Amino acid sequence: MLLQIVQVLLNIVWWIIVIQAVLSWLIQFNVINTHSDFVRAVWNALYRITEPLYRPFRRILPDFGALDLSPLVVLLILYILQNIVIPRIAIMIAGAAF
Repeated sequence: MLLQIVQVLLNIVWWIIVIQAVLSWLIQFNVINTHSDFVRAVWNALYRITEPLYRPFRRILPDFGALDLSPLVVLLILYILQNIVIPRIAIMIAGAAF
């Protein structure tokens, strides 16, 4: 049960990062702008959610200018957690139950 909740939360974080990436591209290519109150509110909310996840990796990764690889690193870690770590923990818990 607890592992399923963790899986759902990791999935939500994954989608938040993807939505933020798409929104940043739309802002960069001037498809939408931050003069809209709604866009600005969504952008600020996504920034506040994701910045604590990105910050440790931004300190480690080299500066590539406008290219920020920290979302990609976080998505990779989320993938590893969801598809390797959590299933193995579930198998260990199931094995310990018998």
